Amino acid sequence: MSDAATRLDAVRAHIARACKAARRKSEDVTLIAVSKRRSAEEIEALIAAGQRDFGESRVQETVDKWPEIRKRHPDVRLHMIGQLQSNKAAEAAALFDSIHSLDRPSLLGELVAAEGRPSLFVQVNIGGEEQKGGVAIPELPTFLDSVRATSLPLAGLMAIPPQGVEASPFFALLAKLARRHDVTGLSMGMSADYPEAVMLGATHVRVGTALFED
Repeated sequence: MSDAATRLDAVRAHIARACKAARRKSEDVTLIAVSKRRSAEEIEALIAAGQRDFGESRVQETVDKWPEIRKRHPDVRLHMIGQLQSNKAAEAAALFDSIHSLDRPSLLGELVAAEGRPSLFVQVNIGGEEQKGGVAIPELPTFLDSVRATSLPLAGLMAIPPQGVEASPFFALLAKLARRHDVTGLSMGMSADYPEAVMLGATHVRVGTALFED
């Protein structure tokens, strides 16, 4: 077994254990391998091990790296997990299957006008941090109505808890918001805390360090 396969199996096992504890099905959790700043060779090793969902945070890096990989692996799914500038929306809509960082009306308008049809996760500023992107919690109902009024599919909510504090209460809050607003997808949890996120309802976890050798 390759090193990539070993790391992938370990992460999948952690997800499976968290799902079992939460009485969930492990197949209901999508593992997104965060491949930003990773080489094509590193990515190919994970694909060979069976990984199919990958996350990138920059449009230009994705343009430079992924077209050739996707020619060889057309079943791979790409997720935009970084902040997205409105002037990059058209390119992103053509490149990505899902965008996890929708956080403002101007970006929504640009994505609607683009040719692609990515599914959309609305980013919530779950900790009320001024320096972080995301829709403020009081503004979430109106923004979700705006997304639902478009032709693009609403996939769910995404949030990144504040650093240096326990993440679980923020995961629980995002899950509560999803239930309140009848949203099914929850993109939350990274390498340091994805088992806790799965326990609290995550449907998509974004894992980089645990899958790639530094």
